[in-house]
Amino acid sequence: MSDTLQNIGLAQIKKFLPPGEDIHIGDDFFIVDINDSSAHGFLRYPFRADAFLVIFCERGGFDVEINLKKYHIEDRSLTFCIPGNIIKIEPSHQADSPSGRIVTFAVSRSFISDLRFDFARLFDSHLLFLHDPRVKLGELEVFFCSHYFHLIKEVIKSDIQGKNEVVEPLVESLLYVLSGLIKKSSAKSLEGSKTSQTRLNLLFERFMSLVSEFHTSERGMAFYAQRLGMTPKYLSRLIKQVSGRSAPEWIDSFVIQEAKSMLKYTDESIKEIVYKLNFVNASVFYKFFKAQTGMTPSEYRNG
Repeated sequence: MSDTLQNIGLAQIKKFLPPGEDIHIGDDFFIVDINDSSAHGFLRYPFRADAFLVIFCERGGFDVEINLKKYHIEDRSLTFCIPGNIIKIEPSHQADSPSGRIVTFAVSRSFISDLRFDFARLFDSHLLFLHDPRVKLGELEVFFCSHYFHLIKEVIKSDIQGKNEVVEPLVESLLYVLSGLIKKSSAKSLEGSKTSQTRLNLLFERFMSLVSEFHTSERGMAFYAQRLGMTPKYLSRLIKQVSGRSAPEWIDSFVIQEAKSMLKYTDESIKEIVYKLNFVNASVFYKFFKAQTGMTPSEYRNG
C-alpha cells in the first residue's frame, strides 16, 4: 500500500480558476488576480498542492485552511504554501470586503528547478509550520509585491519574443523579496515566543508532519508516539493541550480532507480511493465518510 498522498498539480488546479482570468506559462506557472465576483469557486474544495503557492491579499480578507489549521487572511498580507500542504479557501471569505483583491501566484517543481534560487530554504517546512504561513506587509512591501505581480502578468500577456526568458529572472527577483519578508516575520515571531510554548509548537508540527506523511497507513497513536520518543498517552495530552483537538481527531481530519480532494479533483473510482486510503473495504470507508461529513462519498462528489 502506498503512503504517497494524492497531489494535485497545476494543470488540475487551473480547471477551477475563473474562466479566462489566469495568466499562465503552460502547466508550470500561473498568476491569477481574483476579485470579489469571481472567487466563489476558487479552491473551495480541499486539495494537496503539488506546487508552491503564494497568495497576496492586497485588499479585503478571507479565511483559509492550511494543513487543517484555520487562518484569517487580512489585507496587505502574503500567505505561503509549499508542496504537500492541504489547502482550502473558505467560500465565506467574500463577506469581509465587497472590493477585495487576491492575487495567487503558483509555480511547479519543474519551473523552480530551472531557477537559480534555493527555494527549499525559502519554504523551509518547519519554519512555516512553526511561525505561521502568513506575513503582514508594510506600505512599501505592498507596493513592491503589487508591482512585481503586475509586471509579470503583463510580460506573459504581451507578444514579447522569448517571454519565458524574461519572466524567469523577474520571478527570481520576486523570490528574493519574499525571502526577506519571511525572514523578518520569523525573527519577530521568535522574539515574542516563550521557550516552553515554542517547544510545544515544534512537537505539534513534528506530529502533524508525521501524520501528513503516514496517515494512509498508520492511524494508531502508538506509531506516532514511538517516532516522537514518548508514550501514546503523554503525546495525546500534549497534542490536546497545544491544539485543542485530540491526536486521533487530527489523523481522521487528514484522511477525510484527502478523501474529499480525491473525490473532487480526480476521476478515480471510489474503489481506487478506498485502496489508496488503506480502508479495509468500501463499506468501512462509506461509514467513516458519512460520519465525518454527513454525506456519502457519491453525494459529496456530485454535490
